[in-house]
Amino acid sequence: MSADISTREARRIAVAAQGLAAPRPAGAPTARRLRAMIGALGVVQIDSVNVVARSHYLPAFSRLGDYPRALLEKEAWGRKPTLFEYWGHEASLMPVALQPLFRWRMERARRGGTWSGLARFGRERRDFIDAVLARIEREGPVTGGDFADGPRVAGWWNWSNGKRALEWLFWAGLITTKTRRGFERVYDLTERVLPRAVIETPTPDEADAHRALIQIAAAALGVATAGDLRDYFRMPVEGFAARVAELVEAGELAPVAVRGWRQPAYLAPGARRPRFARGAALLSPFDNLIWRRERAERLFGTRIRLEIYTPSHKREHGYYVLPFLLGETIAARADLKADRAAGILRVQAAHLEAGADAERTAGALAGELALMARWLGLADVAVMEKGGLSTALRQALG
Repeated sequence: MSADISTREARRIAVAAQGLAAPRPAGAPTARRLRAMIGALGVVQIDSVNVVARSHYLPAFSRLGDYPRALLEKEAWGRKPTLFEYWGHEASLMPVALQPLFRWRMERARRGGTWSGLARFGRERRDFIDAVLARIEREGPVTGGDFADGPRVAGWWNWSNGKRALEWLFWAGLITTKTRRGFERVYDLTERVLPRAVIETPTPDEADAHRALIQIAAAALGVATAGDLRDYFRMPVEGFAARVAELVEAGELAPVAVRGWRQPAYLAPGARRPRFARGAALLSPFDNLIWRRERAERLFGTRIRLEIYTPSHKREHGYYVLPFLLGETIAARADLKADRAAGILRVQAAHLEAGADAERTAGALAGELALMARWLGLADVAVMEKGGLSTALRQALG
């Protein structure tokens, strides 16, 4: 018999599961806290857009505050990485201990289970791919730029054949990211990058790996529909319902009905149910809490869309818009730009959500913007006259 909970309770459970329900703990963020945070999330999406900061740096800011970005870089691309890059949600950083749980995806990639163009390249040019792998084995780390002179194909991001080979090998798990130069990946053999203990971990059965990933997703989401759970690590449809049913049977997922949700949902064992949420955070457009837009709308009753690719005259809130979580509600949205040359964090628009208190929201958002400016090494915050919250926000910033 499933339990029955309100949307408000589901919202608080979800915010708590994401580490956003309480004010940030006092003290300087440490590598241990960063590792614990990413471990709880299971995955952090990577994105190249650098209007404010690249998206993979932002979830830790939202949850830890003014942390040194070098901490994340050391954990991901240092001499002893605790994170690795692979296709988790999208391109993602994940704890290295999860790598065995994705070997089924790597094996499927070797058999052609990537997007169609790359799969076709793998079938038709396997001899070339093997030659690229042999070069890495022989000569060490490479970048896509090392293959910049090869023939290119329109529609493939103007990739050379060498870059395609690297991407196929990355999907197949034969190489991984050793470090980055700027945003460019530097690839090396997986066994030369990841800890030996991870490489030597036996490969789990595919069904076991899927159940483990669903459990990680459930813990990170708190309460979720089957679609939410499947989306978290972009799991295949085939067999997914059976894996969920097995976890329910084993007591690892609890069926729950959320009032107002059309689909049945599942509660993670041990999910916290706080009576109140008191945190405040600017969220990356790719943050785990809101990256599945239909779930965000179910939870918060507001439509969140990425408007980067929307023509400027059709944008509702701006170009690079960060929703502002205040307590358990999305209270505002801020279109932000880090003007590094001028040393200013520019608020190009500030919009108040329906039902939010302007004075309270502006005061809390002003504090987060000042903290973000300091984190980014910017001297000031400047608010443009656009959006219904801009005047109150400018007054709150003083």
